[in-house]
Amino acid sequence: QVQLVESGGGLVQAGGSLRLSCAASGLTFVTYTMGWFRQAPGKEREFVGAISRSFGMAYYADSVKGRFTISRDNAENTVYLQMDSLKPEDTAVYYCAAQQGYRFSLERNYDYWGQGTQVTVSS
Repeated sequence: QVQLVESGGGLVQAGGSLRLSCAASGLTFVTYTMGWFRQAPGKEREFVGAISRSFGMAYYADSVKGRFTISRDNAENTVYLQMDSLKPEDTAVYYCAAQQGYRFSLERNYDYWGQGTQVTVSS
């Protein structure tokens, strides 16, 4: 049974930082591209970024480029989302997801999802 468990969310002031973790189990982690998505209240879920399965290349949405960093530890079956210079508009539930393809930004391509972790950025 595949499980993705996010942690690290919380309340932070604008300009601050948070580091989210997503621990994966029940799958061969190194064969999966790992993505991060977020959903703000009243909005659709959107792509934040992803890190590839093969070479660990990271890709980001324009809205977070230069502020967020994705990394993975294949020995620990964990993917991270380091979020710096946070803005109130980053407030959302953040989800990690796993897929074995290469179309990173497409939500429908992801096979497995975590339950999400809340990030709230106060102004």
